[in-house]
Amino acid sequence: MSDLHHEIKQLIIDALGLEDISIDDISDEQTLFGEGLGLDSVDALELGLAIQKKYGIKIDADAKDTRDHFSNVTSLAAFVTAKQAA
Repeated sequence: MSDLHHEIKQLIIDALGLEDISIDDISDEQTLFGEGLGLDSVDALELGLAIQKKYGIKIDADAKDTRDHFSNVTSLAAFVTAKQAA
């Protein structure tokens, strides 16, 4: 697991108060919303704010591809990496 994947998993746990879940419980490809980890729209807002704060990036909630970026840890890590490189 890359350091960024590890950081994002820990951020998900911390930002959303998921005390009963550990980093090992979240796979890189597991869907974060709905049937996967079970996050909802409020969790998406909180997670988005936490990512913006931690990584200093801007997330456009209205962009068509934002939902795709938040689908799993792998896509979220790729999104953060791309935003930081831009």
